[in-house]
Amino acid sequence: MKDLTNDTKIALLMGGPGSEREVSLVSGKAVLEALREEGFTHVTPVVVDGERPPIPEGTELCFNIIHGTYGEDGGLQAYLEELGIPYTGAGSETSRNCFDKLLTKQAFVAAGVPTPRSEVVPHGQRPTLPCPCVLKPPCEGSSVGVEIVHEQAEMDAALERDARFPGPLLVEEYVKGKELTVAILDGTALPVVHICPRQGFYDYRNKYPSMTGAVGSDYICPADITEADTKAVQEAALAAYRALHVEVYGRVDVLLTDDGRPYVLEINTIPGMTGASLFPKAAKAVGIGFGELCRHIAQISLNQPRS
Repeated sequence: MKDLTNDTKIALLMGGPGSEREVSLVSGKAVLEALREEGFTHVTPVVVDGERPPIPEGTELCFNIIHGTYGEDGGLQAYLEELGIPYTGAGSETSRNCFDKLLTKQAFVAAGVPTPRSEVVPHGQRPTLPCPCVLKPPCEGSSVGVEIVHEQAEMDAALERDARFPGPLLVEEYVKGKELTVAILDGTALPVVHICPRQGFYDYRNKYPSMTGAVGSDYICPADITEADTKAVQEAALAAYRALHVEVYGRVDVLLTDDGRPYVLEINTIPGMTGASLFPKAAKAVGIGFGELCRHIAQISLNQPRS
């Protein structure tokens, strides 16, 4: 077993070529400060612009904080496995399956995880699910491209907006309920966070109001739900986490209907990691500070078996 020490040489990977680059840079800055405050003396920030980035010589662990394309889709993980360098978070296959909403949905259905009904709609075709429904590009994070279509008159415009994304769309039935998220650290569910958008739904704009100028969202942790509902939501999140065989950590998004039924939407394997992000909020609720959380993720990952 390898020991994580304050002398461990860490390359902090941030940025990336995808639509979530700016969010990743913010997360990266926060993690860099947290690791240094924890006493790590050899943390090198690496801003990644494309695939197969140069890794500093002597790196003993890559702390991956690249959200979305390349950092979260298994590409970077496969590259680091090829180099034989340990890295934080889920493995290449898990990352690929969690990043692709179509593969995620298949795994949920096969494992009996409660999730909204859905269909796959190729470009140029219309959904058969009735409105209201939700259109989702399968390989975008941070709710990029998500469209809630309330009635058929809105469908053509929504499909045209999402035509800029490659591949078919995942179309889900619209489920009305509380927007919740469950952070899972090394197989343990942390307190549920209730996300309360001040306007509309929890889209990219409301996730990052400082970057978009939107009104943003409020967050309640632990969520203002009953003990029974909390248990149901955490169990659904853990079932999803296990169905995809997620390693180290992840964050599972869940809707909870008024009659207490949880519906799992997706799993984030590289969730936001600023001091104000949802995963650190959940950790803080059980007494785990941001720096301690980063250290724990690094320690688990350093000894994580990779294919």
